[in-house]
Amino acid sequence: MSEALLAQQSWPTVSDRPDALPARMQAVGFDRFGDPDVLTLREVDTPDLGPGQVAIRVAAVSVGRLLDVSARAGTHPYAHIALPHVPGAEHAGTVAAVAADVTTLRVGDHVAVLPVLTCGECAACAAGATEACATARILGLHVPGAYAEYTVVPAGNAFVVPEGVGPEQAAALALAGPVAQNQFDEAGLAPGEWVLVHGASSALGSLTAALALHRGARVIATSRSQDKRVRLEALGAAAVLDPLAPDFADRVREATGGAGVDLVVDDLGHPDIWNATMEVLAVRGRVVTSGAFLGGRVELDLLRLYSRSQRIVGVRSGNARSARRLWAAVAEGFRPLLDRSYPVTAAAEAHRHLEDSANTGRVVLTTADEDWAGDRAATPNTGEAHS
Repeated sequence: MSEALLAQQSWPTVSDRPDALPARMQAVGFDRFGDPDVLTLREVDTPDLGPGQVAIRVAAVSVGRLLDVSARAGTHPYAHIALPHVPGAEHAGTVAAVAADVTTLRVGDHVAVLPVLTCGECAACAAGATEACATARILGLHVPGAYAEYTVVPAGNAFVVPEGVGPEQAAALALAGPVAQNQFDEAGLAPGEWVLVHGASSALGSLTAALALHRGARVIATSRSQDKRVRLEALGAAAVLDPLAPDFADRVREATGGAGVDLVVDDLGHPDIWNATMEVLAVRGRVVTSGAFLGGRVELDLLRLYSRSQRIVGVRSGNARSARRLWAAVAEGFRPLLDRSYPVTAAAEAHRHLEDSANTGRVVLTTADEDWAGDRAATPNTGEAHS
């Protein structure tokens, strides 16, 4: 099916579906790895509802560079993806059905889904660090995902969304929000500290910078793109810098009164950016990372690390604890930076937008679901809305 024809399709609105979950549903997926044109509309089995689970009528799903675009292209660095596949990890929607043993959620609740599926029994899970579960899987990566009418997830993975938050915002926060919060929790962020966020124009980076500001930190944001640095100024950071500029370290020291930064979020892994970062890391400073998109192999000066009492922290993902803290911040008024939205049937266009690195903030796909339509009009969008 051509992209133009695909974009004209939509699946049934809520009024067209029966009260019970249908045996079949529509989804956007791919049968082979390749460019965005491999994404096509198809009919698939609706997932079965099991004990302890809830069915979600999907309203919006984020497009992730690693979880969606790399998976579709067949270039994901660690996941084995079984074909055919339906992508989509971070999503939000309306509870359509609950298992008999579920008492925490009700049909009709608006929820966002933390798509990290864990065993719940290992030592990491028992400690609440479910992101470190050895058998952890991600919905939309290891198992079929949310470019679909429905998903079925454990009830504990669905978080009720505060009033006034639209589905696009909720989807943008569903996983990236808990990841950012977990980074801050593991690194011990305190109000008033200086936080340097690299790649701050990305979906996760922009959310991380905004959440640091919400937590009372003083933020320096970076981007290698001049156009994106201009757009990032709207975040309210104390400085927006090019991390590869010759005067980067001098400008960071100037902004921080010579002390350097207390906490760095570096999900890029670029060797030159890493070296510049370590030059401006304060005594007792921490570097936290949840990605290595631009390399991942860097040099480490152990003498400087231990003599300045510095730490490096790896954070694989978010967990239920960080998700609860994130949604409490949303109830206080925290919101993500949205770039633009597309109908889910125009997923190929959205993937191209990310591949062109044209976004500042989160790109979201929306469905034909009307259960949550009332909040959409209030959802701010910093970019162009596609319909």
